[in-house]
Amino acid sequence: MADSFDVLGDYWHAVATSASLESGVFSVRLMQKDYVLWRSSDAQIVAALDSCTHRQAPLSKGTLENGCLRCPYHGWLFGNEGHCLEVPSASEGLPIPPKANLSPFFVEEKYGLIWMCPGKPRTSIPEVAADSDESFTRINTDMQIWNVDSTRMIDNMLDISHFPYTHRGTFGIEQETVVPKIKLEQLDDNYYGYGYEVKINNVGSTKIMSGGGSDVIKLFMTTGFTLPFSVLSTMSYETGVEQKLFMTAAPIEEGRSIYIFVLWRNDDVETLVEPGRTIANEVLELELAVVLEDQMMLEKLQGQLPLERGELVDVQSDKPSLEWRRRYKELVSS
Repeated sequence: MADSFDVLGDYWHAVATSASLESGVFSVRLMQKDYVLWRSSDAQIVAALDSCTHRQAPLSKGTLENGCLRCPYHGWLFGNEGHCLEVPSASEGLPIPPKANLSPFFVEEKYGLIWMCPGKPRTSIPEVAADSDESFTRINTDMQIWNVDSTRMIDNMLDISHFPYTHRGTFGIEQETVVPKIKLEQLDDNYYGYGYEVKINNVGSTKIMSGGGSDVIKLFMTTGFTLPFSVLSTMSYETGVEQKLFMTAAPIEEGRSIYIFVLWRNDDVETLVEPGRTIANEVLELELAVVLEDQMMLEKLQGQLPLERGELVDVQSDKPSLEWRRRYKELVSS
């Protein structure tokens, strides 16, 4: 896994939400290394190793002063782009050593998420067109930490045959077990995957999510991936309601990952379904329940998903995972 991290370092990873920086300094562990993030005085995000250039103290334990980060050990002060601005122990007028500056990493803010690339980006951040479509409203969620390898998470995101079993407590219908023949194709410029129709339980919160209808309805979905660990699913209901679900994972280390998902909907998510409770509240609560069902199952699995063809028993419903594994193996072997 360590060797694959060398390659994955040249890709964007969602490591936090924008809201994470509202309270100040934020620490994150990505691919076995610790980083510190903060919003500087020019409102830009700084991402650097969580280690002071002086005595390697964890900067994430420091304090913010007008957008500058003060080291908790000797008080060195770091500002925009990680420049060292002050060495308190030095006499006034002495130049600050050039090596005192932090080495910042590529960082961008998109979809209410903070994306970081520790190396040199080979690709851009995955595109979600709905974010620039005024007919859609974005709903953000908190960052989660799962005791699951990122490879297993993407396998789960691309799979629908687990719906009747893993998700029987939310939307799954146990008798709908046969998966129609899957045809893989390029869904748009970014995502490769498939479209399919599935029957779902449409009661309670699910009926609010779908915009109404009978207690069992058909749902047309497309699900596609972009390397390394992002998936976009579009749910189109008979009512005309459309929901986009973007899911992304980032490896902390083998068997442990960051997980974040973002929703976009084309209805009025602020509509009240009961006093003090909106469509957005209902949808988010249901999606979090679905995610928890996945997490509870996946955390029972150990280690990385085997990547070699033939190591697992695959059937036709596993075609999306097989294709992702082929492409991912090619990526990390490059």
